[in-house]
Amino acid sequence: MRFASDNTSGAAPEVMAALVRANDGYDRSYGADAIMERVTVLVRETFEAPEAVVHLVATGTAANALAIATHCPPWGAVFCHSHAHVAEDECNAPEFYSGAKLVLVPGDHGKMTPETLGAALARTGESGVHGVQRGMLTLTNVTEAGTVHTPAEIAALTALAKAHKLPCHLDGARFANALVATGATPAEMTWKAGVDVLSLGGTKNGCLGVEAVVLFDPAKAWELELRRKRGGHLFSKNRFLSAQMEAYLSDNLWLRLAAQANAMGQRLAKGLAAKPGVAQAHPVQANMQFPNWPEGSHARLEAAGAAYYRFPAAPGREAARLVTSWSTTEADVDAFLAAF
Repeated sequence: MRFASDNTSGAAPEVMAALVRANDGYDRSYGADAIMERVTVLVRETFEAPEAVVHLVATGTAANALAIATHCPPWGAVFCHSHAHVAEDECNAPEFYSGAKLVLVPGDHGKMTPETLGAALARTGESGVHGVQRGMLTLTNVTEAGTVHTPAEIAALTALAKAHKLPCHLDGARFANALVATGATPAEMTWKAGVDVLSLGGTKNGCLGVEAVVLFDPAKAWELELRRKRGGHLFSKNRFLSAQMEAYLSDNLWLRLAAQANAMGQRLAKGLAAKPGVAQAHPVQANMQFPNWPEGSHARLEAAGAAYYRFPAAPGREAARLVTSWSTTEADVDAFLAAF
């Protein structure tokens, strides 16, 4: 009954097997390995983007920070949701790497709206040299509230940014979960919807530790490569990152793993909805949810061995964040519901 996060689960057997294969013999270093060449082809085919450039790092924070730094000048504003991961959970790494300023945009259920983003864009950069300038837009899918942007919703937001000639980034730490939830293709969720650069997550969905920065505009590729090296995120034995990403994207493994996580999230949400006194703070659309329930439930669940994050709640209530993973089983969910 481990629901603290999808990064508490292990790595998928297919990924571990790929690492063992990569450990056999020798290969070139610093991203010149043969596996990396195959990963680039695989990403281009998967995203229907024949000119896309792919750089691998080990963490989502590195992927987001380097992508933002490559696309936003230090005098620029990075427009993000007020509860985005880049704003609340990355220890100012995007600001550190870019020198830019995060401008927090409100919106219900983890999503900014065209109205709230439009207002933020309108009031930024109007004081000339004395104020921060408009820099770029960053979105998150799946959001930090567990909700999912559709391609149409992404396109509506990026269109506002593009009207000001701003590049657009998508934090896709749970990108596969968003694809499964919407039925969209990778291309529809990214460059066809106006996204210029994607942080493609693997770690939360069955990899040991790898994220891809996918640049749909190759003009920024060399700068990102330099920033990755300067920032200390260029792996010498890159093939151990490449091997994970190749296994992850091959034979639809990433979508199958995400489908399991999402299905278990829906099973959990449905079971909780049948319990008296349980409510959800946000719509449950992927593998993360924020239920609240009567007092005393935490003690009962934790005594039964459940693990999850407690969240602030109103008097007389308790709240939690529950995240299902690729390795969550029906038995895990049913045991939690029984303990509740």
